[in-house]
Amino acid sequence: MFSSNVFDYISVLDKAADASWMRHTVLSNNNSNVTTPGYKRQDVAFESELRKALGSCKHESMDAKVSRVKNMSIRPVAYTDYSTLSYRLDGNNVDPDTEPVMLAENQLKYQGLMAAINNEFQNLQTVLK
Repeated sequence: MFSSNVFDYISVLDKAADASWMRHTVLSNNNSNVTTPGYKRQDVAFESELRKALGSCKHESMDAKVSRVKNMSIRPVAYTDYSTLSYRLDGNNVDPDTEPVMLAENQLKYQGLMAAINNEFQNLQTVLK
């Protein structure tokens, strides 16, 4: 058996897509609770964790960075954002103007990640032909 890094990028893209899906759920929940008194908006942290895991070494190839990251346990973490801040008197801190924009931005990221995963599989199919 030989060792291959064929699925390294797919593994990392899969983790990112899962995090984006989780963020979509959290942002949708924020939109649903925009009028709930005392509700505090939530968000998901993943991109910063992935950035730290990839590292900032300029002398290391992206292939080496991705190979290292695929075995790491990087998980998206939901957190309460601006828990001490409230935009309204009822204690809610969800901004009804920016939340849909964040949801649309996340949706575009998710679609980009899915396109990248599909592209990786198409590349594998091309190689196997």
